[in-house]
Amino acid sequence: MKIVVLVKPVPDTYGERELSLETGLADRAASETVLDEITERAVETAIRHAESAGDAEVVVLSMAPTDSQTTVRKALAMGASAAVQVADERLAGADLGRTAEVLAAALRHTGFDLIMTGNGSTDGSGSVMPSMLAELLELPAITRLETIEITADAVRGTRTTDGGTMTVAASLPAVVSVTERMPDPRFPALKGIMGAKKKPFEVLSLDDLEVEIDETVAPRSIMVEANQRPPRQAGEIITDAGDAGERIAAFLADRRLA
Repeated sequence: MKIVVLVKPVPDTYGERELSLETGLADRAASETVLDEITERAVETAIRHAESAGDAEVVVLSMAPTDSQTTVRKALAMGASAAVQVADERLAGADLGRTAEVLAAALRHTGFDLIMTGNGSTDGSGSVMPSMLAELLELPAITRLETIEITADAVRGTRTTDGGTMTVAASLPAVVSVTERMPDPRFPALKGIMGAKKKPFEVLSLDDLEVEIDETVAPRSIMVEANQRPPRQAGEIITDAGDAGERIAAFLADRRLA
């Protein structure tokens, strides 16, 4: 069984995040690049299955600039067998639709039995990529899984709904997405870090995937305007002179918070 896990290098969650006011794109040089947190949990989930099943191969797939290879290799250090990265300057600023098309082409190239993703990335939070891929690849999709069970011909799991818990299942091949409730990712050991350097790492371009893109309209949707968030102003300090309760109530009412 081949499990392909989509991984995404993102700006560090705990670092500075800045938006370029000229392009409307995230300034990825403003902070350290790390693997998306839920991405790591998806990798961990796939590796645990491979370790227990004994006949599964875990391949990680990413669409990211070439200089993100070190970040992607962390998944190899965790225990993934191989990595595939789509790196092409023509994809700069690609929106979700374009990204889904390219990733679908890359998945057809690599082959798969199960595609696993996080339910949403910490930078874009689009949360639609699993469904988009399922549509383009004509596969069943079960999303937002909090538990998962993988067999030779099917995948099933549970997810939380407004009314309780839902059990869902699909025959393979399929697309699944997992949430932050999956197990914490392992910390790569030195042996894994050294071994990651020798594992297969394939870099693909749009030409390799035979995907044609008009360089002038790579994204289908664009940011037309971006403004800097105004600086935070000092809050009002209320000194109790016997009317503090009334003043706080008025303050909340003025802002429709009460």
